[in-house]
Amino acid sequence: MSVLGRWRIVEMPDYDDDFPDMMEPAYILFEDHGSGAFAFGCVTGQIFAGGDTDAVEFSWSGNNEMDEAQGDGWAEIQSDGSLTGQICFHGGDEANFIARRETSSTAC
Repeated sequence: MSVLGRWRIVEMPDYDDDFPDMMEPAYILFEDHGSGAFAFGCVTGQIFAGGDTDAVEFSWSGNNEMDEAQGDGWAEIQSDGSLTGQICFHGGDEANFIARRETSSTAC
């Protein structure tokens, strides 16, 4: 199984329940050319060096409450199909997350 695709962040144990979806539905995205993106709370970032495997490590740069931020992270698919991982801020916090793969629907 591959981490590629868009994942809905459904839980961030270290934050209040309403924080992840503060600005938009929280997500993490891994694309097949080693890039991606994420958003949760007031944090957005562009991912570099993902991959087409069941576990990835990455670096990122973006914003945290309108201030420049950067860091690294990792994500791994679990046996139940969920994605667990951590988004780390250089010199700061670590944001643990649990995500579920987003499924798209098409109109009939």
